[in-house]
Amino acid sequence: MMNTVQMQEQRLKALELTRLGAPARPSNSFFGVGPITDATTDEVDGRLRRMAFEAWIEKTYRKFDDRDIDIGGFTAAEISRIMHRGYPADKILTDMMRAIHRYFGFPTSNRMAVGLGGGHSGFTVCAQHLMNANDASQRIYVDTPRPESDPSKAGGFFRQSWATQLIEMQRFAEKGCESRIHFAASEGIIPTAEELANLGVSIFVGVGHETTGANAYTSREIGELLKWLDGDPSNRHAVFDATSMLGAMPWEPELVAAVMAKCCLFTPFQKAIGGVSGYFVATFTPQALALIDKNQQDPAWAIPRQLKIAPPTDPSRPFSTKRTVDVGPFYDAGEDRMLGGVINTFSALALAETTFGLLQCEARVGSVVELNRRSTVNRKVVDEWVQRHPLLSLSVADAERRGAAVTLLTVRDDGISEPDIHARIIARSKQLLGYEGITHPNGEYEPGLDAARYVNAFPGTPGDYRAWIGGIREPEDVVALLENLQYAYLRAKIVVLEEELAKQGVIFERQETSGGPVRKDDPARAYAVLVVDLVGLRIAADGHPDHSEIEAYVEEKGGVFHLGPLDDRTALEKGRIHFFYQPDLSTDAEILPQTDKGQYDALIAAATSIPKASVFPLGGVRIGAGTGNMGSASWGGGNGEGGDAPLMNTPGINSRATAQMVMKAVLKVVPDLPVDRLHRMVAVGDFDTGRQLKDFPTSKLEGRKIAVLGYGNIGREVAKLAKAFGMRVAIYARERHRRWIEAEGFEYAGSPVEAATGADVLSVHIGLGRLDAATGVYSNARTVSAEVLAALKDGAVLVNYDRGEVVDATALDAALSSGKVAHAAIDADLFKDSATGSLSGPMLPYIRLEERHRGKLELLPHAAADTDHPSRVAGAKQAVDQIFDVIQFRLVTNLKGDLPEGYVSAGSRTPVGIGRVTKQAILEAVSKTDLLKELQQASERVATVVGALAAVSDPANRSRIVERYTAMLVEDIGRQRVLLDQLGLYGPAEE
Repeated sequence: MMNTVQMQEQRLKALELTRLGAPARPSNSFFGVGPITDATTDEVDGRLRRMAFEAWIEKTYRKFDDRDIDIGGFTAAEISRIMHRGYPADKILTDMMRAIHRYFGFPTSNRMAVGLGGGHSGFTVCAQHLMNANDASQRIYVDTPRPESDPSKAGGFFRQSWATQLIEMQRFAEKGCESRIHFAASEGIIPTAEELANLGVSIFVGVGHETTGANAYTSREIGELLKWLDGDPSNRHAVFDATSMLGAMPWEPELVAAVMAKCCLFTPFQKAIGGVSGYFVATFTPQALALIDKNQQDPAWAIPRQLKIAPPTDPSRPFSTKRTVDVGPFYDAGEDRMLGGVINTFSALALAETTFGLLQCEARVGSVVELNRRSTVNRKVVDEWVQRHPLLSLSVADAERRGAAVTLLTVRDDGISEPDIHARIIARSKQLLGYEGITHPNGEYEPGLDAARYVNAFPGTPGDYRAWIGGIREPEDVVALLENLQYAYLRAKIVVLEEELAKQGVIFERQETSGGPVRKDDPARAYAVLVVDLVGLRIAADGHPDHSEIEAYVEEKGGVFHLGPLDDRTALEKGRIHFFYQPDLSTDAEILPQTDKGQYDALIAAATSIPKASVFPLGGVRIGAGTGNMGSASWGGGNGEGGDAPLMNTPGINSRATAQMVMKAVLKVVPDLPVDRLHRMVAVGDFDTGRQLKDFPTSKLEGRKIAVLGYGNIGREVAKLAKAFGMRVAIYARERHRRWIEAEGFEYAGSPVEAATGADVLSVHIGLGRLDAATGVYSNARTVSAEVLAALKDGAVLVNYDRGEVVDATALDAALSSGKVAHAAIDADLFKDSATGSLSGPMLPYIRLEERHRGKLELLPHAAADTDHPSRVAGAKQAVDQIFDVIQFRLVTNLKGDLPEGYVSAGSRTPVGIGRVTKQAILEAVSKTDLLKELQQASERVATVVGALAAVSDPANRSRIVERYTAMLVEDIGRQRVLLDQLGLYGPAEE
């Protein structure tokens, strides 16, 4: 018995071995039942597979009227409740048998039976039909120990049941003699051909490899068995349980082909493929079928109806007529037909699942030859891994005898000698491997890994874990399984040892974890942040923009808000983040004296240009999307490349405000109804509607084309608003955005010219792009060139609420003069030196144009995005959040450019419904369980009705569906869209 010191030592050792946490989990956590499974990776994949299966059903099995006209496909629901005879049930059965026969390469000469039940039923069918107690010369060899012998006792009933059935058949038959059955000294051993011949054996029964699932026959043994069969093929027969053989035969291809041709095989095929359990298939050689027919002339025992494969030729005379395999439940590959159906009632849908499963397996893996090869590779992967990890050992010692479908593993832990403790650890480890998880004596809970379900060894089997690892698995999945088995054992060992120690009064302190990121700021230091732009645009009582909301927000988060510059840093309260609000700073001369020596740790800015020489060691946030004004070398300038601190932004905050201003600019001139003139005429009573309305023709926005350059947050919002007005929307963006643009119902354009061609409105939202350090020119400067403007429809409207530089002002001058552009709305920065009064900024060229084209231009001082108080406050709050994260946790949200060393990206963040749908947005949507459930229900109803309409060809049936479900469909489609918007799930995905 382990003492306290030993248990403590073993616990610490296991803790050290698992300190790095759980390994990667396999792609599929289910490791049971057959070398071929559906291989779905998770709940989503499983549901998609089910949908694919139902679509395949509808495509494959069609309804035809008596004129041979296709009137639609059978649905899965219909097939699930059809009778088991007639069309399409007979076709479904034949298709399954043909698919199995073809894929696994059974020879045409061998017939394949199908019946109810699993492997035991298949075994009974083969054994009962081939054996005959009335034949005193018949001898049987079984490759398992005799039941209740010393070698077999540990196996329990399951592992002895195969041989027990054979003994009982002989023991209870009138002319039976159980001495006619020879048993192996140990499981899974095939004698030599000479030994079998000397014993006078005529039937070999191979089930030993399947009783554990981890054994395989050697190539030499298979060669000897085939040699014995060839010695008298008419009178010698071999029968195998092939549940873990099909697709996992680790022998030379010629041996595999010979086994398939010369041996009888049975398997619970439905279960092995991954469909609904309950059906077996069994293949019989011509010689075996002849023996069965012979046995029916002088039977030694009754065979249950649902297992009978030699029915009466005259069903009205079940006793006296001839019984033969020629009318049995067999698939005859030579004639490609069923000689009879499954004798008892069957589920056509379940059989269709098998066919579909085989097709899926073939698509994923390839032929059965490849499946066998991969199984052998996976067996080698297990061997090599176990050699490097002594904790787990292979229960089958002989490498050549290890199964290629199943691995059986035993834990060899020198630190645990008590069998009961070992058993408890194994049991707990299986809880952890699944979904239950384990709880420590102090209440700490470890959630389940969900990495390996159904890894139970059979009772009495010499092993702890049993897992199917056939060729359907990828080698990396097999490694992941083994890593998780080892990890789960060690974690379970910790818990069990803690339980034992608790009995002796030893309790370990519970480790409280916040579950959040680890603080990385210095509590003995005060942090200073400069804020150089307005954080609120509502006017307070003192006549100045109100900053109170942001001040309160900073204080709620534990920060300190100061008005004015940083004075004495040593006087600041330690362990706090201090924000210094100076929205009047504007020029380099005002900014540099406060920032050139790193006086502030970080920065929040909006429109103010930040000099290159300003130093902010911990980063900066720009309220808004573009970062061209963030010139500090601390983060590598506006591109955020090569710096020591992170550059961040708040994309999407003002996107809707900007987009709405764009539409306002358009609506001022299109439709071109002279609203002001009409108002004046009506106000003074100078208008007759019937007589004068014809003098004011106009046309609506609906049907006109708008070209949007850029598919960022603002460009997408403009496109959505334009679509709401019924406009045709063409968007120019990079090719990788094409699928998202088209998914939202917009037209994709591969170039600005293509987008602008024939457009009534052009709206620009591409940003400045990268700054070329050598030329000082941004990559998107003058994108709206003369060629782009020339492609527009005559009299078009240009809206540039982006950056002044993206339009070629000279080209716009010419377009306005020619009438190609009738109106232009420009929103660009304009700066005025307070001392000299001189103007600067990208608006200057447009001011000169306005003098030449009076009334055709509307000029704004980059105000469209920044005049909305709620947007400015929301952006400032998000910037404060980002500053707290970057200082306290080194977490960077909305990174622009490079991620500096020592920081961790926290992804992107935008307002709900703006920009790309992020993984974080999905997680936040999941937390809104009521809305998510409603979305699921609405989506399922939409998919159900649409799927039914797509499946039905008969006009009358379609009309009935439309009559019944139109209201539900339309309501659910509308609700679905509303819920997607509410949850922030509508739009392009984060890439």
